[in-house]
Amino acid sequence: MSTTIDTTGTVTDFDFFTGRWHVDNRRLVDFLDPDSGWEEFPGITHASRHFAGGANFDEIEFPTLGSRGLTLRLYDTEREQWSLYWSSSRTGVLFPPVTGRFGADGRGVFHGDDTYAGRPVRARFIWSGITDTTARWEQAFSEDGGTAWITNWIMELKRG
Repeated sequence: MSTTIDTTGTVTDFDFFTGRWHVDNRRLVDFLDPDSGWEEFPGITHASRHFAGGANFDEIEFPTLGSRGLTLRLYDTEREQWSLYWSSSRTGVLFPPVTGRFGADGRGVFHGDDTYAGRPVRARFIWSGITDTTARWEQAFSEDGGTAWITNWIMELKRG
C-alpha cells in the first residue's frame, strides 16, 4: 500500500482507518527508559476521512486513564507525504508533526523532531499489519538522531 492517488484525486492511504476501533495500548512508563516497565490500558478510537482522503482525523478515548487524544493527518500533494499531528486532552497542546509516507510494503513510516521531559528527541511512528480488521501503530524515540530507537508505545487495533 504505497501512497495512492486515483484519477479523481482521492488519496487512499488512511482509508483503512475510517470507523471505530478497539485499541490495546502498551507503553513504557518513562518513554526514554526501556527498563521503566510497561503499562497496558484499553482505548476506543473513531476515525474519519476528509478532503477526498487527503485528511484523516481520529479521536481516541482512554477510559481507564480519564483522558483522550486526537490525531490530524494531512497529505501534502506537493511533497507527496503525510504530516501527522497529535494532541492530548491532558495538555491541550498540538505536538510537532511527524512526516512520511507509506511504502510498497504497506508500512507507513513517519519521523519528526520533538522533546520529551525537556530533552530533544527524534520521534518515529510506524503503521503496519494493516488489514480490513487489524492494524498496528508504534511510537519510538531516539536521543541520538535516529541511530538507536526506544519503542515506547504500541497500539494493536481491532475493528469493532
